[in-house]
Amino acid sequence: MDDASDTGNRAAAMPDDTTIQDTLIHDPDAGIERLLEIMRRLRDRETGCPWDIEQDFSSIAPYTIEEAYEVADAIDRSAWNELQGELGDLLLQTVYHTQMGEEAGHFSFQSVVHSISDKMVARHPHVFGNDPRDKSAEQQTADWEAIKAAERADKAQPGTLDGVAVGLPALLRAYKLQKRAARVGFDWPDASHVLDKIAEETAELVEARDRMDQDQVEEEFGDLLFVVANLARHLQIEPEAALRRANAKFIRRFQGVEARLAAQGKTPQDSDLAEMDALWDAVKRDERATSD
Repeated sequence: MDDASDTGNRAAAMPDDTTIQDTLIHDPDAGIERLLEIMRRLRDRETGCPWDIEQDFSSIAPYTIEEAYEVADAIDRSAWNELQGELGDLLLQTVYHTQMGEEAGHFSFQSVVHSISDKMVARHPHVFGNDPRDKSAEQQTADWEAIKAAERADKAQPGTLDGVAVGLPALLRAYKLQKRAARVGFDWPDASHVLDKIAEETAELVEARDRMDQDQVEEEFGDLLFVVANLARHLQIEPEAALRRANAKFIRRFQGVEARLAAQGKTPQDSDLAEMDALWDAVKRDERATSD
């Protein structure tokens, strides 16, 4: 057999890139590399999924936010059997963005991993460096914020409020903005002052409503929400979590009202406010009796 034919036979025997990739995609034990290859294949301009090919950072961002909230929802409900899947969905969002970043030449999955790893090491000198570990939680928080402030300065973000993401839900962003301001001393000394401010903002909202100035009503309502977010911080409550809990409670109790109406062969449309309010109070009493 001559050298040319021998080389050809060896080449024919070697798997091509597509075969290797197919093997990776269908290997359940391949880990993160499998997911990265699946996303690369979905985005392939010639053989990928038309929908996935059309997406960009802006179109995918809402899904990323939604998946993060679904993770939080599973945790709130202690739905541990669902949490694995929700975390997978959230991980897919990171993989999606990094694939698009690599295609555009901005970054890659590996560079993102390197970046966050470097950041975690730099922000924990008491674990990975020479700083002592015997610090109070308050001192560790102060050190953490000092490191983050230095990072913002390196990014030409010297302002106290710089770097608080604009895309956060408004209630959470209000909470974070006030938390930042409090770190430099711009804060009420205790929650009683915040409660006084809530009373003041409520009165201003009533005045605006009485004047029938809708633009002013919206402004005053926003001020009231902003101060309520500050009260949450003083009470060491994360306002988004508290509101999610309140939403869940409302759904549970209203469904209880619907169930009691259904037992009478009625729907909310067949009822009135007085009847539904009485049933609401009954549902509340039953909940409290059960929890006692």
